[in-house]
Amino acid sequence: MPTMNKTIHYTLNVRGRLLDLSKPQVMGILNVTPDSFYAGSRMETEEAVRGRVRQIIAEGGSMIDVGAYSSRPGAADVSAEEEMERLRRGMRIVREEAPEIPVSVDTFRADVAKMAVEELGVDIINDISGGELDKEMFKTVAKLGVPYILMHMKGTPQTMQQAPHYDDLMKEVMLYFAEKVQQLRDLGQKDIVLDPGYGFAKTIDHNYELLRHQEMLEVFELPLLVGVSRKSMIYRFLGSSPEEALNGTTVLNTLALQKGANILRVHDVKEAVEVVRLVEKFSN
Repeated sequence: MPTMNKTIHYTLNVRGRLLDLSKPQVMGILNVTPDSFYAGSRMETEEAVRGRVRQIIAEGGSMIDVGAYSSRPGAADVSAEEEMERLRRGMRIVREEAPEIPVSVDTFRADVAKMAVEELGVDIINDISGGELDKEMFKTVAKLGVPYILMHMKGTPQTMQQAPHYDDLMKEVMLYFAEKVQQLRDLGQKDIVLDPGYGFAKTIDHNYELLRHQEMLEVFELPLLVGVSRKSMIYRFLGSSPEEALNGTTVLNTLALQKGANILRVHDVKEAVEVVRLVEKFSN
């Protein structure tokens, strides 16, 4: 089995500072939403948000991903105005508690991305739709000059799990990334991170096939973000729940690192940091 990719040392330009990805980074999830799939990640009050930021830092997280729009299958749609208002409330607290930590915002809307970067000082845009849900996103993020996390998904959060089908999963994912990366490069986008999109428009079998062949994505020579934390590919397969999926998350994070992941996006930061340290020790 391949170990963590040591042939290429990736960096991200975060507002003029280089974020070194030669050692995998742990991105803590901060959801300022009332309906994320994992109840433990929902932070609605100022006190809860402040406590979550402190927890991510204390447990060794080096990045924070702020989400104000739940992308769980079947989640209710939220207006751009409501998404922006949630982000304004959340980011104010994040910057008070952790002014230097790189922050990404999880949004598929170009106007929300623009506001987040220009008004709130967000460092990275994390787009679950790969520009599919807002055709202005690629132009906007290239103009903003911030790193962009490009995820693979088909459909929308409301429809993506309605009988997802692929004739050849890996071929379709590879072509998707090849086309999207070229579009972004043509617009002048410099920093791109790939996210295979575990749990998005994929059956349980699709997810494990993707993880089994994840190292194929190294051909793009771009850093790789993996988000499997407490997802249904774990708890549905094991017949449990998101609340009981920490052990499974740790197992899959370990495999993801061995398959080349550079960033782990997680609910449970302490455990993920320990995974990085142990896999690194094993690999050296």
